[in-house]
Amino acid sequence: MDKKLILKATAATVICHVFWGFSFMASGYALREAHVFLLLSHRFLAAFIVMSLLVLLRAAKLSFRGKRILPLLLLGALEPVVYFFGEQYGILHSGTVFSGVMIAMIPVFCILAAAVLLRERPTAGQLVFSIISVGGVIGLGLMGGRSGTVELIGVLALLVAVIGATGYTLLSRKLSNEFTPFERTYMMIAVGAAVFTVCAAIKCGFSPAEYVKPFSDIKYLLCVVFLAVFCSVVCYFMSAYALTHLPVARETVFSNLTTAVSVFAGVVFMHEPFSWLGLVCCILILAGIYGVQRTARDSG
Repeated sequence: MDKKLILKATAATVICHVFWGFSFMASGYALREAHVFLLLSHRFLAAFIVMSLLVLLRAAKLSFRGKRILPLLLLGALEPVVYFFGEQYGILHSGTVFSGVMIAMIPVFCILAAAVLLRERPTAGQLVFSIISVGGVIGLGLMGGRSGTVELIGVLALLVAVIGATGYTLLSRKLSNEFTPFERTYMMIAVGAAVFTVCAAIKCGFSPAEYVKPFSDIKYLLCVVFLAVFCSVVCYFMSAYALTHLPVARETVFSNLTTAVSVFAGVVFMHEPFSWLGLVCCILILAGIYGVQRTARDSG
């Protein structure tokens, strides 16, 4: 595979997960002002409007003529819908530590599933370094201190989130020969906007005034813009682009970078405490990511 193309795809996934790392801070503030369904609706509806404007202004091409739409609908159902439902309810019914550990296992699930379903067999080194990176994420999660009560519904919800993320990764990779990154991203965001807006409407009692009420806070509006434009449009496009050109093992391990960035953001902007043990965990995450890339087969 072209080394320049691999470099571009790697840069894309790094940018993607850096933005997602900062998304926790924006979401944390926004959720003080609105229910999660409202926030998700505002986020994905705004993202859908932005992507539609890009098409109307001919800044991006979109063509579904003669193509299978059902796989794209399934892609959108898996991510963001299934993943966000599973993640949110999983955290609610299990606490941050257990949910963090479960979400950290997504790269491992993706690598194993890709080996079976896509015949993308990782090297022994990639497996080892993936586990090292996941270990760093788990370490940061255990340092969080809020274990919470783990309920069966929380475990099941988090399993749903893991399955959703794994399914999205593999399906996006498989569809990369048929659909462009923009087409995959557009349909994902369209499905998310439709589903979450219906949920938000029900939560608001179908009251337009209640739906737009959070926008009276300018900081909430800015958070929604950041989450919609950068963490949805840009990030999902970058993720789709990376999955077009990188094997699952090399792309999915970067998801652990999100955790390291979120810790950095919390320390710098929210003045959260940090320790040498936390630094060691972050180094493990980065070392694992680097190791996965270095031990890849020459074929990519």
